[in-house]
Amino acid sequence: MKIHLPHGAFLGNIDQFLAGFDPANSEKLDITAVDRWMWLHPMVLSMVASLALKIDSKKISCQKITARSGHYLERMGLFRFLGIESGMEIIEHDPSGRFVPLTQIKNSTELTKFITDMVPMLHLEPKQVDPIRYTISELVRNVIEHAEAKNGAMVCAQYFKKSNTIRIGIADTGIGIKKSLSRFHPTDYDLEAIKLALYPGITGTTSRGGGTEQNAGAGLFFIKSIAYTNRDFFVVYSGDGMYKLLKRKENDELMLRANPDLDRHSEKKNLPNWNGTAIGIDISLDSTGQFNALLDLIRGTYSKAVRERRKERYREPKFI
Repeated sequence: MKIHLPHGAFLGNIDQFLAGFDPANSEKLDITAVDRWMWLHPMVLSMVASLALKIDSKKISCQKITARSGHYLERMGLFRFLGIESGMEIIEHDPSGRFVPLTQIKNSTELTKFITDMVPMLHLEPKQVDPIRYTISELVRNVIEHAEAKNGAMVCAQYFKKSNTIRIGIADTGIGIKKSLSRFHPTDYDLEAIKLALYPGITGTTSRGGGTEQNAGAGLFFIKSIAYTNRDFFVVYSGDGMYKLLKRKENDELMLRANPDLDRHSEKKNLPNWNGTAIGIDISLDSTGQFNALLDLIRGTYSKAVRERRKERYREPKFI
Protein backbone atom coordinates (compact mmCIF):
# COMPACT_ATOMS: atom_id res chain seq x y z
CA MET A 1 0.00 0.00 0.00
CA LYS A 2 1.06 3.56 -0.59
CA ILE A 3 -0.08 6.73 1.12
CA HIS A 4 1.13 10.30 0.66
CA LEU A 5 1.08 13.01 3.32
CA PRO A 6 0.38 16.31 1.50
CA HIS A 7 0.76 19.94 2.60
CA GLY A 8 -2.82 20.00 3.76
CA ALA A 9 -5.43 17.31 4.25
CA PHE A 10 -8.39 18.63 6.18
CA LEU A 11 -12.03 17.66 5.72
CA GLY A 12 -12.77 20.41 3.24
CA ASN A 13 -10.27 19.00 0.73
CA ILE A 14 -9.99 15.39 1.95
CA ASP A 15 -11.08 14.05 -1.45
CA GLN A 16 -7.65 14.58 -2.98
CA PHE A 17 -5.90 12.75 -0.15
CA LEU A 18 -8.29 9.78 -0.37
CA ALA A 19 -7.95 9.57 -4.16
CA GLY A 20 -4.16 9.31 -3.76
CA PHE A 21 -4.32 6.26 -1.49
CA ASP A 22 -3.07 3.06 -3.16
CA PRO A 23 -4.39 -0.09 -1.43
CA ALA A 24 -2.50 -2.53 -3.69
CA ASN A 25 0.05 -4.90 -2.09
CA SER A 26 -1.54 -4.94 1.34
CA GLU A 27 1.42 -6.69 3.00
CA LYS A 28 3.58 -3.56 2.97
CA LEU A 29 3.11 0.17 3.53
CA ASP A 30 5.13 2.95 1.90
CA ILE A 31 4.60 6.48 3.23
CA THR A 32 5.81 9.56 1.39
CA ALA A 33 5.45 13.19 2.44
CA VAL A 34 5.99 16.75 1.28
CA ASP A 35 9.28 18.33 2.33
CA ARG A 36 7.93 21.55 3.84
CA TRP A 37 4.93 22.31 6.04
CA MET A 38 1.97 19.99 6.35
CA TRP A 39 -1.36 20.06 8.18
CA LEU A 40 -3.20 16.77 8.59
CA HIS A 41 -6.65 16.19 10.03
CA PRO A 42 -6.85 13.61 12.85
CA MET A 43 -8.84 11.43 10.43
CA VAL A 44 -5.72 11.14 8.26
CA LEU A 45 -3.51 10.22 11.21
CA SER A 46 -6.03 7.62 12.38
CA MET A 47 -6.14 6.07 8.92
CA VAL A 48 -2.36 5.81 8.59
CA ALA A 49 -2.00 4.32 12.08
CA SER A 50 -4.81 1.83 11.35
CA LEU A 51 -2.98 0.59 8.28
CA ALA A 52 0.25 0.26 10.26
CA LEU A 53 -1.41 -2.02 12.82
CA LYS A 54 -2.09 -4.57 10.09
CA ILE A 55 1.49 -4.83 8.86
CA ASP A 56 4.80 -6.07 10.20
CA SER A 57 6.79 -2.93 11.09
CA LYS A 58 9.70 -4.31 9.03
CA LYS A 59 7.53 -3.88 5.95
CA ILE A 60 6.69 -0.24 6.68
CA SER A 61 8.80 2.48 5.13
CA CYS A 62 8.39 6.19 5.73
CA GLN A 63 10.18 8.97 3.91
CA LYS A 64 12.23 11.10 6.29
CA ILE A 65 9.96 13.91 7.48
CA THR A 66 11.76 17.22 7.03
CA ALA A 67 8.72 19.46 7.39
CA ARG A 68 8.80 21.47 10.61
CA SER A 69 5.28 20.26 11.36
CA GLY A 70 6.69 16.74 11.50
CA HIS A 71 7.04 17.32 15.24
CA TYR A 72 3.24 17.26 15.33
CA LEU A 73 3.28 13.73 13.93
CA GLU A 74 5.78 12.68 16.57
CA ARG A 75 3.75 14.21 19.41
CA MET A 76 0.53 12.64 18.15
CA GLY A 77 2.27 9.25 18.35
CA LEU A 78 2.21 8.33 14.65
CA PHE A 79 5.81 7.05 14.51
CA ARG A 80 5.22 4.84 17.54
CA PHE A 81 2.46 2.99 15.70
CA LEU A 82 4.58 2.83 12.56
CA GLY A 83 7.40 1.27 14.56
CA ILE A 84 9.82 3.84 13.13
CA GLU A 85 12.27 6.13 14.86
CA SER A 86 11.56 9.69 13.68
CA GLY A 87 14.89 11.10 14.89
CA MET A 88 13.00 14.06 16.38
CA GLU A 89 13.51 15.27 19.92
CA ILE A 90 10.57 17.06 21.44
CA ILE A 91 9.51 18.25 24.88
CA GLU A 92 6.22 16.56 25.72
CA HIS A 93 3.94 19.03 27.47
CA ASP A 94 0.70 17.96 29.14
CA PRO A 95 -1.84 17.38 26.33
CA SER A 96 -4.89 17.86 28.58
CA GLY A 97 -7.37 20.24 27.02
CA ARG A 98 -5.34 20.49 23.80
CA PHE A 99 -5.23 17.10 22.12
CA VAL A 100 -5.54 13.36 22.57
CA PRO A 101 -2.76 11.51 20.73
CA LEU A 102 -3.37 8.46 18.57
CA THR A 103 -5.08 5.86 20.74
CA GLN A 104 -5.98 2.28 19.98
CA ILE A 105 -9.35 1.25 21.44
CA LYS A 106 -10.37 -2.39 21.63
CA ASN A 107 -12.67 -2.45 24.67
CA SER A 108 -15.02 -0.36 26.80
CA THR A 109 -12.34 0.50 29.37
CA GLU A 110 -10.08 2.01 26.71
CA LEU A 111 -13.07 3.85 25.23
CA THR A 112 -13.96 5.35 28.59
CA LYS A 113 -10.42 6.61 29.05
CA PHE A 114 -10.39 8.23 25.60
CA ILE A 115 -13.70 9.98 26.25
CA THR A 116 -12.43 11.15 29.65
CA ASP A 117 -9.31 12.59 28.01
CA MET A 118 -11.36 14.21 25.23
CA VAL A 119 -13.90 16.02 27.41
CA PRO A 120 -11.52 18.78 28.66
CA MET A 121 -10.92 19.80 25.03
CA LEU A 122 -14.58 20.71 24.64
CA HIS A 123 -14.29 23.62 27.08
CA LEU A 124 -18.04 23.42 27.68
CA GLU A 125 -20.51 23.08 30.51
CA PRO A 126 -21.42 19.48 31.41
CA LYS A 127 -24.91 19.70 29.87
CA GLN A 128 -23.36 20.88 26.60
CA VAL A 129 -20.73 18.16 26.63
CA ASP A 130 -23.21 15.28 26.88
CA PRO A 131 -24.41 15.10 23.24
CA ILE A 132 -20.84 15.14 21.91
CA ARG A 133 -19.55 12.66 24.46
CA TYR A 134 -22.47 10.33 23.77
CA THR A 135 -22.20 10.42 19.98
CA ILE A 136 -18.43 9.89 19.88
CA SER A 137 -18.81 7.00 22.31
CA GLU A 138 -21.45 5.43 20.06
CA LEU A 139 -19.29 5.73 16.95
CA VAL A 140 -16.31 4.03 18.58
CA ARG A 141 -18.52 1.45 20.29
CA ASN A 142 -19.88 0.48 16.87
CA VAL A 143 -16.33 -0.42 15.82
CA ILE A 144 -15.75 -2.51 18.94
CA GLU A 145 -19.07 -4.37 18.67
CA HIS A 146 -19.85 -4.60 14.95
CA ALA A 147 -16.88 -3.82 12.70
CA GLU A 148 -15.10 -7.11 13.38
CA ALA A 149 -11.91 -5.07 13.47
CA LYS A 150 -9.15 -7.23 14.91
CA ASN A 151 -7.16 -4.16 15.93
CA GLY A 152 -10.13 -2.16 17.18
CA ALA A 153 -10.54 1.54 16.47
CA MET A 154 -7.77 4.10 16.06
CA VAL A 155 -8.78 7.55 17.29
CA CYS A 156 -7.23 10.94 17.99
CA ALA A 157 -8.46 14.48 18.52
CA GLN A 158 -7.14 18.03 18.60
CA TYR A 159 -8.51 21.35 19.86
CA PHE A 160 -7.83 24.55 17.91
CA LYS A 161 -8.08 27.58 20.17
CA LYS A 162 -8.13 30.21 17.41
CA SER A 163 -11.24 28.76 15.77
CA ASN A 164 -12.56 27.17 18.99
CA THR A 165 -12.97 23.91 17.13
CA ILE A 166 -12.32 20.29 18.00
CA ARG A 167 -11.36 17.90 15.21
CA ILE A 168 -11.69 14.14 15.65
CA GLY A 169 -10.60 11.17 13.56
CA ILE A 170 -11.80 7.56 13.90
CA ALA A 171 -10.61 4.71 11.67
CA ASP A 172 -10.72 0.94 11.59
CA THR A 173 -9.77 -1.83 9.18
CA GLY A 174 -12.77 -4.04 9.84
CA ILE A 175 -15.50 -5.29 7.52
CA GLY A 176 -16.81 -1.86 6.49
CA ILE A 177 -20.30 -0.39 6.56
CA LYS A 178 -21.72 -2.28 3.58
CA LYS A 179 -20.89 -5.71 4.98
CA SER A 180 -21.90 -4.69 8.50
CA LEU A 181 -25.40 -3.77 7.30
CA SER A 182 -25.72 -6.54 4.73
CA ARG A 183 -27.39 -9.11 6.94
CA PHE A 184 -30.54 -7.01 7.39
CA HIS A 185 -30.08 -4.12 4.93
CA PRO A 186 -28.39 -5.34 1.73
CA THR A 187 -27.14 -2.62 -0.62
CA ASP A 188 -25.55 -2.68 -4.07
CA TYR A 189 -22.54 -0.48 -3.40
CA ASP A 190 -20.59 1.21 -0.60
CA LEU A 191 -21.89 4.77 -1.03
CA GLU A 192 -25.46 3.52 -0.83
CA ALA A 193 -24.59 1.66 2.39
CA ILE A 194 -22.95 4.76 3.90
CA LYS A 195 -26.01 6.88 3.24
CA LEU A 196 -28.28 4.16 4.61
CA ALA A 197 -26.18 4.06 7.79
CA LEU A 198 -26.69 7.83 8.18
CA TYR A 199 -30.43 7.30 8.52
CA PRO A 200 -31.57 7.21 12.15
CA GLY A 201 -32.77 3.80 13.24
CA ILE A 202 -30.72 1.75 10.77
CA THR A 203 -28.41 -0.78 12.38
CA GLY A 204 -26.75 -4.00 11.36
CA THR A 205 -28.16 -5.78 14.42
CA THR A 206 -31.79 -5.95 13.27
CA SER A 207 -34.07 -5.29 10.31
CA ARG A 208 -36.55 -3.55 12.61
CA GLY A 209 -36.79 0.20 12.14
CA GLY A 210 -35.53 1.99 15.23
CA GLY A 211 -32.90 -0.58 16.09
CA THR A 212 -32.80 -2.25 19.47
CA GLU A 213 -32.49 -1.06 23.05
CA GLN A 214 -28.78 -1.85 22.86
CA ASN A 215 -28.21 -0.31 19.43
CA ALA A 216 -30.51 2.42 18.13
CA GLY A 217 -28.55 2.97 14.94
CA ALA A 218 -28.35 6.72 15.57
CA GLY A 219 -24.66 7.49 16.24
CA LEU A 220 -23.83 8.65 12.71
CA PHE A 221 -27.10 10.56 12.45
CA PHE A 222 -26.47 12.34 15.75
CA ILE A 223 -22.95 13.44 14.88
CA LYS A 224 -24.02 14.52 11.38
CA SER A 225 -26.76 16.59 13.02
CA ILE A 226 -24.30 18.31 15.36
CA ALA A 227 -21.99 19.12 12.44
CA TYR A 228 -24.94 20.35 10.36
CA THR A 229 -26.23 22.60 13.13
CA ASN A 230 -22.83 24.15 13.80
CA ARG A 231 -22.01 24.50 10.08
CA ASP A 232 -19.08 22.06 10.17
CA PHE A 233 -17.69 19.33 7.93
CA PHE A 234 -18.30 15.65 8.53
CA VAL A 235 -16.88 12.77 6.43
CA VAL A 236 -17.55 9.03 6.24
CA TYR A 237 -15.33 6.86 4.02
CA SER A 238 -15.86 3.11 3.68
CA GLY A 239 -15.06 0.72 0.86
CA ASP A 240 -14.87 2.84 -2.28
CA GLY A 241 -17.50 5.36 -1.18
CA MET A 242 -17.35 8.71 0.61
CA TYR A 243 -20.07 11.00 1.94
CA LYS A 244 -19.07 14.51 3.02
CA LEU A 245 -21.46 16.87 4.75
CA LEU A 246 -20.76 20.42 3.57
CA LYS A 247 -21.23 23.55 5.65
CA ARG A 248 -24.81 24.70 5.88
CA LYS A 249 -25.26 28.14 4.39
CA GLU A 250 -25.44 30.71 7.15
CA ASN A 251 -28.89 32.00 6.20
CA ASP A 252 -30.44 28.58 5.59
CA GLU A 253 -33.22 27.50 7.90
CA LEU A 254 -32.09 25.01 10.51
CA MET A 255 -33.90 21.80 9.63
CA LEU A 256 -32.65 18.33 10.49
CA ARG A 257 -33.41 15.73 7.85
CA ALA A 258 -33.32 11.97 8.24
CA ASN A 259 -32.47 11.53 4.55
CA PRO A 260 -28.75 12.44 4.06
CA ASP A 261 -29.38 13.15 0.37
CA LEU A 262 -31.38 16.22 1.37
CA ASP A 263 -28.43 17.80 3.21
CA ARG A 264 -25.89 19.93 1.39
CA HIS A 265 -23.15 17.42 0.71
CA SER A 266 -20.73 15.90 -1.77
CA GLU A 267 -20.31 12.21 -2.46
CA LYS A 268 -17.95 9.96 -4.37
CA LYS A 269 -17.77 6.34 -5.35
CA ASN A 270 -15.00 4.37 -7.04
CA LEU A 271 -12.39 5.81 -4.68
CA PRO A 272 -9.46 3.55 -3.69
CA ASN A 273 -10.96 0.82 -1.54
CA TRP A 274 -10.68 1.31 2.22
CA ASN A 275 -11.21 -2.02 3.98
CA GLY A 276 -13.03 -0.69 7.00
CA THR A 277 -14.44 2.71 7.89
CA ALA A 278 -12.88 6.13 8.48
CA ILE A 279 -14.73 9.09 9.97
CA GLY A 280 -13.68 12.73 10.25
CA ILE A 281 -15.51 15.23 12.41
CA ASP A 282 -15.15 18.99 12.92
CA ILE A 283 -17.16 20.52 15.75
CA SER A 284 -17.24 24.26 16.26
CA LEU A 285 -17.78 25.04 19.92
CA ASP A 286 -19.04 28.61 19.46
CA SER A 287 -22.65 27.65 18.82
CA THR A 288 -23.17 26.12 22.23
CA GLY A 289 -26.47 27.91 22.77
CA GLN A 290 -28.04 25.71 20.09
CA PHE A 291 -27.16 22.39 21.68
CA ASN A 292 -30.32 22.07 23.78
CA ALA A 293 -32.49 22.88 20.77
CA LEU A 294 -30.40 20.44 18.74
CA LEU A 295 -31.12 17.60 21.14
CA ASP A 296 -34.86 18.26 20.82
CA LEU A 297 -34.57 18.33 17.03
CA ILE A 298 -32.57 15.11 17.03
CA ARG A 299 -35.15 13.34 19.17
CA GLY A 300 -38.02 14.62 17.05
CA THR A 301 -36.43 13.78 13.71
CA TYR A 302 -35.33 10.36 14.94
CA SER A 303 -38.80 9.43 16.20
CA LYS A 304 -40.46 10.67 13.00
CA ALA A 305 -38.08 8.72 10.75
CA VAL A 306 -38.63 5.52 12.71
CA ARG A 307 -42.43 5.92 12.55
CA GLU A 308 -42.33 6.51 8.81
CA ARG A 309 -40.13 3.49 8.16
CA ARG A 310 -42.41 1.28 10.23
CA LYS A 311 -45.44 2.54 8.26
CA GLU A 312 -43.68 1.75 4.99
CA ARG A 313 -42.90 -1.73 6.24
CA TYR A 314 -46.50 -2.43 7.17
CA ARG A 315 -47.67 -1.17 3.77
CA GLU A 316 -45.75 -3.93 2.01
CA PRO A 317 -47.97 -6.75 0.70
CA LYS A 318 -47.69 -9.98 2.61
CA PHE A 319 -48.06 -13.32 0.89
CA ILE A 320 -48.93 -16.63 2.49
